[in-house]
Amino acid sequence: MKLIPERKLYILGAILLVALTICSRNFGDRGGPHFMASLTLAAAAYLLAICEFFSTPKFPQRVVVIGLVLAAVWQVEFLRLPPGADDDIHRYVWDGRLQRLGFNPYLVIPSDPAVRELHTAETRNLNNPDLPSPYPAGAQLFFRAVTAIRESTFALKAAFVLCEFGIVFVLLDILRIGGRSSHLVLAFAWNPLLAIEVAGSGHIDILGALLLVISVAALARHWRAIAAVTFGLAVAVKFLPIVLLPLYWKRVRIRDAALAVLAVVLMYLPFLNHGRIPIGSLGAYVQGFRFNDPMFAALDEVAPPQLLAGLAVLVGLVTATLQRNHTRQKTLTTPRFRGMVKISDFAWPMAATLLFAPVVFPWYLLWLLPFLTSSSTLPIIVWTVSIIPTYIMWHFRMLGRPWGALPAWVMVVEYGCMAVTGIVMGLSRSCEPDNAAL
Repeated sequence: MKLIPERKLYILGAILLVALTICSRNFGDRGGPHFMASLTLAAAAYLLAICEFFSTPKFPQRVVVIGLVLAAVWQVEFLRLPPGADDDIHRYVWDGRLQRLGFNPYLVIPSDPAVRELHTAETRNLNNPDLPSPYPAGAQLFFRAVTAIRESTFALKAAFVLCEFGIVFVLLDILRIGGRSSHLVLAFAWNPLLAIEVAGSGHIDILGALLLVISVAALARHWRAIAAVTFGLAVAVKFLPIVLLPLYWKRVRIRDAALAVLAVVLMYLPFLNHGRIPIGSLGAYVQGFRFNDPMFAALDEVAPPQLLAGLAVLVGLVTATLQRNHTRQKTLTTPRFRGMVKISDFAWPMAATLLFAPVVFPWYLLWLLPFLTSSSTLPIIVWTVSIIPTYIMWHFRMLGRPWGALPAWVMVVEYGCMAVTGIVMGLSRSCEPDNAAL
């Protein structure tokens, strides 16, 4: 007997719940066999659910409600766990603590004996202790605000999960404005990376993604000042969305852009050092950090890292420009959608930049997740699960092996799956109709 789509989703949601619960039980050995097996099962269920989301025009509202409740349950499973010993969230606590004690996180070296007494149990073993903070001012102020309420990794993880829920509500609004079914929000809420990298490890990227989604929602409503300012705030969390600038061209006014720049400048004022804008260890990051970077590694032999980082930004800007022009041409021929925003346009420029970046950690893809609500983004959706084999490096590290290059097969699987999906889509012309505005 053929299962109806609604029942299929319930079964897939149950599989996701069981698989991610098992995964949470093995969170202490990320990349280990039990972790990888359960996370792979969750990824397979998610991809099957994606097929249902995109092939079914509309599901009953109860499906959305039950789906979001299931997502909340497995988020709690990970939220209650402590983060990994070397997860970035320990640095977040340190940066917030430093600010409240009157220090500049861009200047203080965590391993400096002079600040030994400033450490707590949660910050004493933070990663890269010989470098100051690399995080932009927007992220720094968020760390300070959360740690002022409660100074702990749990408080930060809880704040990040609230950001995730915030994205769900904003996405529902965007889908409603565009006349699309609300069940597509589950394409975001059910992605396994959210459980691992938001509720589990706790990464600041989800805050930036929330601000960016708010900006897109404001664009859809023609609230141009809010769109510009929230975009600026997102860039102040991490610099990745700067490549989306062409998508805002002629959608916001000059005075809106000026207001956004002013907001970012004001956030940096507390951190100025002798009138200079601080960048912390960002230069060291570009110069020496490498992980999961096939394109960057291939070009590293012929060009300096700074130039290649600039190339990654340029690729993103060009992609955004092409997306903007393509969408504009299509909407001009469809008066009903004229002036509207196509949400998938915001995924491709950031994805293109990451493909050329020196480091591509799994949590970087959190920036892309809210914008993967159409079949035109299937290669990126596949990437969010094909990146799972990179967790094997954390397992190697637990076994005592030094951090190093990923095994070749990992990147073949990761990028090969993405490429094959793109090729198949191109051959079958299975993208959404051009009149899908959002």
